[in-house]
Amino acid sequence: MVKKILIILLGAFVCFCCYFGYIYYKQADSNSNHNVVVKDFSFQNVIDKARELSKKPYVLPDKITSSELLNLSYDQYRDIRFIRENGPWYNQKLPYEVQFFHIGSIFEVPVTINEVIDSVSQNINFSEEYFDYGHNKLNKKDYDNLGYAGFRIHSPLNTSAYYDELVTFLGASYFRGLAKGQKYGLSARGLAINTAEMIGEEFPVFKEFWLQKPKSKDKVITLYALLDSKSISGAYCFKIIPGTNTIMNIEAHLFARENIQKIGIAPLTSMFLFGENNKHDFDDFRLEVHDSDGLLVHNGNDEWLWRPLDNSKNLRISSFVDNGMKGFGLLQRDRELANYQDFEANYQDRPSAWIEPLEDWGKGLVQLVEIPSRQEIHDNIVAYWVPETAIEAGKEYKFSYRLIWLNDVMKEKELAYISATRTGKGGISGSVENSAGRKFAIDFVGKNLDSDFAKKGIKPSVSTMNGKTEGVSAIYNPITGGVTVYVDYMPQSDSDEIRISLEKDGKTVSEIWSYQWLK
Repeated sequence: MVKKILIILLGAFVCFCCYFGYIYYKQADSNSNHNVVVKDFSFQNVIDKARELSKKPYVLPDKITSSELLNLSYDQYRDIRFIRENGPWYNQKLPYEVQFFHIGSIFEVPVTINEVIDSVSQNINFSEEYFDYGHNKLNKKDYDNLGYAGFRIHSPLNTSAYYDELVTFLGASYFRGLAKGQKYGLSARGLAINTAEMIGEEFPVFKEFWLQKPKSKDKVITLYALLDSKSISGAYCFKIIPGTNTIMNIEAHLFARENIQKIGIAPLTSMFLFGENNKHDFDDFRLEVHDSDGLLVHNGNDEWLWRPLDNSKNLRISSFVDNGMKGFGLLQRDRELANYQDFEANYQDRPSAWIEPLEDWGKGLVQLVEIPSRQEIHDNIVAYWVPETAIEAGKEYKFSYRLIWLNDVMKEKELAYISATRTGKGGISGSVENSAGRKFAIDFVGKNLDSDFAKKGIKPSVSTMNGKTEGVSAIYNPITGGVTVYVDYMPQSDSDEIRISLEKDGKTVSEIWSYQWLK
């Protein structure tokens, strides 16, 4: 009798487990809607796929045909929101969650997104159950194979009680990241091709992604991406570690279809409208408007070069030729809210981004492109590495680098860093008669730059290629606690390069202020 009861109870228990297992499976299947399965998946699959893709003629990506989605206004598109509770990784006690962007408006090209679990890759098909369409009245009957515009990864970045946005992949090969306490600003890209060239820029796209589903104790989240464009295809691996500095270790395998005139590795894209150095060109109640205020380069000679960003009437291209470049990045140095007076944009909280090669990239140059702009909605700054060796059709290339989203770089170093660049009429301040040329005031900040800096033997060093300088002086700045260097510059040609730094006993003890003068 007891044995019979145990058998009945065991059978009931099995039925109970099967029922709830079925419910869970149906819920997971409803949320994920997987179909295409690849077993024994690894990054090598993406590399092989990119290699094979490069051997075929380039095919333009398909665009959505739904007129109602394409005609969504900015506000209508923003009204489509992802439902977190329906997300495939929600409420599973994981360190990361994924959310998708709906296709539509300016995002016309859908991307394929796959999930990888225990080396098994499965496609995540589109599901309208992921989205709240707000006030939009849309006909969703033909949305079954729609695809997604992109995705974002969330994690408990700022507090364990909330999953903040960590990184977003949306549009072409663009992606953005955040470190602790930051708000989105500049972007990175997978690749830049023929930027600022007469033949026109080519914009590669990430056409397919693979997201490694994390385990409960994982610190790192791993993503893979397949890149494609007319001239090249590529396979990318991203290993992302969030924190006070969010680190992305990136490995890129590139396969050229065609010879490429100029390729930009690890490109960064930002916005600079105006700052202390060009405020006079903008009639705006705010004191500064920019996502980044300078380019920092750590070259193979162990020099740290600071190029303040500008927004003039002409396209500006600056090239820093190097061998064994150690790092470069677009930085947002000014972190004072009072210097922006914009309580919605909060430019003081925008990230800086720093690139460090993980192997020797050899000879080449860091190039900075500054595009004239009159509106802050446009990204007009691009920086990237151009290898000396030309990209040839049929060849394979590999680049590994670390991309760090952070607040600053030089504040952690021994050298004094440049905190601000200001300009005005040259000569005696307030004098109309003696106003030839331009006056530059450069703020240096560092632990040895107190009021006794001159007694310590610290003095300014100024050089130009073509122009003349006068009135060079250095004064202790009680506001910054550092030193301000003043220089009157008289141009002798339509273009010039100016360098200003601090020296002690013939040795440079600061970043080098490197400025491109254009008439």
